[in-house]
Amino acid sequence: MSEDKKIGIVGTGIYLPKQFLTAKDIAAKTNGVWTEEAVIEKLGIKKILVANENEGAQEMSYLAALDCLKNTKVDPLEIDVILSVTEEWKEYPLTTSALYVQGKIGANNAWGIDLQNRCCTTVSAMKIAKDMLTADDEIKTVMIVGGYRNGDFVNFEDKDMSMMYNLSAGGGAMILKKNYNHNLLLGTHIIADGTLARSAGVVIGGSCNPITKENASSAYKSLTLMDAKKMKDRLKEVSMDNWLMCIDKSLEKSKLTREEIDFFGILHIKRSGHHNMMDELKLSEEQTIYLEDYGHIGQIDQILSLHLAHNNKMIKTGDNVCLLAAGIGYVWASNIVRWG
Repeated sequence: MSEDKKIGIVGTGIYLPKQFLTAKDIAAKTNGVWTEEAVIEKLGIKKILVANENEGAQEMSYLAALDCLKNTKVDPLEIDVILSVTEEWKEYPLTTSALYVQGKIGANNAWGIDLQNRCCTTVSAMKIAKDMLTADDEIKTVMIVGGYRNGDFVNFEDKDMSMMYNLSAGGGAMILKKNYNHNLLLGTHIIADGTLARSAGVVIGGSCNPITKENASSAYKSLTLMDAKKMKDRLKEVSMDNWLMCIDKSLEKSKLTREEIDFFGILHIKRSGHHNMMDELKLSEEQTIYLEDYGHIGQIDQILSLHLAHNNKMIKTGDNVCLLAAGIGYVWASNIVRWG
């Protein structure tokens, strides 16, 4: 990568709600199907964060953007593009989340666009931002920002949904700059499997199955596995291999190997899956943050992991950080950041 094409992360920002559910609360919501111990040990959840009525996804993204601007000392007028990774479940359907942030922070010189790749959106947006910064001379600074509260849709009495009991709430932001020779964004690799495009989702509220007075009470708890067997069988068959391929390909594009990973920013998954991945990569628990006290804040997980690792001095100059994600649809993604 030539000197004038280096793309670096200036810094991050986070917003987290103060309300939460404990493992005991989650167990109670399953009507005894899951015990508190099983929620902690198997699902890897000590608590999840719950947004209040004023903490919409767009608002949390704006508050994370403010934190990012404070941490980086970047002037909002320097921002050229805002890539929003805010989820579709937000305050008002069909409003543009990127432009909400643009207007609230006074980034008057920026344009913005909303991106969607489910829980892979941040890793995908980092690649998109890097490509934009590399290709377009007019773009020098990009903010990636988003809010997430899809946990509102989880029905804890739906046994198929245990893989999503960890859905949490919060916001995250990140600023990338061209010709910024710090925290360099290196290689990214993404794999998609469209055969699973409709294996999970919110089944009531779209044009196929609109909300009516008869189904309104169940509509807002209708996130479910639409084809549970197909999804679980397919993921069992390909998920780990796809993740490892993404890691290896992103490392290869960065001219690195697995042995050179210093910190692993993996999204929240069940405890055994997390341990299996760490064992596969021969990494220690000191080289990651298991998000058991935060839950799974969708595509915000990677920003949160990077933010926590930096604040807790778990990454140092020269460290290679691997950020790993997956999103229903189904998508797997990995990228590498050379820290410092």
